[in-house]
Amino acid sequence: MEARHLRYAVALAEHAHFGRAATALGIAQPPLSKQIAALEREVGARLFDRTRRGVFPTAAGAAFLVRARAALAEIGAASVDAARAARGESGRLRLGFIASALLDPLPGVLRRFSRERPGVRLELHEMASSRSSAALAGGELDVAVTLGRPRGIGAERLVSVPVGHDHLVAVVGSGHPYAGLRSVAVAQLLHQPLILASGEDEPAVAAGLRDLLGEGSPALASATVARDVHTVIGLAACGVGVGLGPSRMLAAPRPGTWFCEVTPRTPLPDLVLSFSPEDRSPVLDAFLDVVRANCPVVGAALDRRLGPRSEAAG
Repeated sequence: MEARHLRYAVALAEHAHFGRAATALGIAQPPLSKQIAALEREVGARLFDRTRRGVFPTAAGAAFLVRARAALAEIGAASVDAARAARGESGRLRLGFIASALLDPLPGVLRRFSRERPGVRLELHEMASSRSSAALAGGELDVAVTLGRPRGIGAERLVSVPVGHDHLVAVVGSGHPYAGLRSVAVAQLLHQPLILASGEDEPAVAAGLRDLLGEGSPALASATVARDVHTVIGLAACGVGVGLGPSRMLAAPRPGTWFCEVTPRTPLPDLVLSFSPEDRSPVLDAFLDVVRANCPVVGAALDRRLGPRSEAAG
């Protein structure tokens, strides 16, 4: 039994006439009559009564048609679902990210992706870069945003492009002597209580600070340790000291705080977007399209690695 047999039976029930049903189906009447007869033999029951007034379902036919209509509806829904999945409009996207990526660029990307692909289930996991790198290489994530390029087993197979460049900035409360200054020098930081983030992704930042302030610096040794950059900003607003962190913090202004550049300018590791080149699922392609649209420089880097979107889509 094929789907066409179900369509033939439903059309015959709707039109109550072999000729009219055949016309609606776009076939000749004799083949329709033969197909209905073959269907009745397969089912083992007469499905239609042929009368002078027309063709009408029997009790067996009425029961058969309930299931036939439901099956055809499921077949239609399956086709629609398959087409949506092929266009990246359904499915899931598993994204691992570090917390500070929520300052920039993830907010714009996630808002746009959620708006354009409401049928895609986003599975978002905040995790350290080392963990998300391993999860991505192991197939547990579809895409990851890390501090620096992924490292470890399998990382060499990943496609990685920078999505954010950072340098060190300072944040202080509005009552601090540095409030209102455009920049502060390293020498000024040596005599201030400092606030630093302690997350697993901060060793690279800490290493940069050691180079900047000096190995074994008393200022670093006595620094207040915060969980993440959001806490750094909050503590600075409370007047605890001078918060130090990535320039992404500028995307999260808070009343009662002031941001200063740190001189000399100290680059920090890039934010990096990574995914497996073997995973070219429609949902991942749709996400990368949103990244392209929101971050043109990133889009150019993706095109250099993968080819222009039209080629990737083909």
